[in-house]
Amino acid sequence: MNKKAQYLIEGITKDIVAYLMEDNDMDLSTAISLFHNSETFEKLSDEETGLYIESSAYVYEILKTELKMGKISS
Repeated sequence: MNKKAQYLIEGITKDIVAYLMEDNDMDLSTAISLFHNSETFEKLSDEETGLYIESSAYVYEILKTELKMGKISS
């Protein structure tokens, strides 16, 4: 993975963990675990999806749908 993609993925991950903690009253380790074990994180980490160039808010909306529905809606 190139350094720019890795940097963007880390930034989005940081933001989403913060969103999870704030919106769901989670502690840090729970929020990190939830996101890192999600299909959304798997897609974010795959450079071919291009998801890493989207905004943190956009990726968070995808995660919220996954959490609500149990999967990413297409």
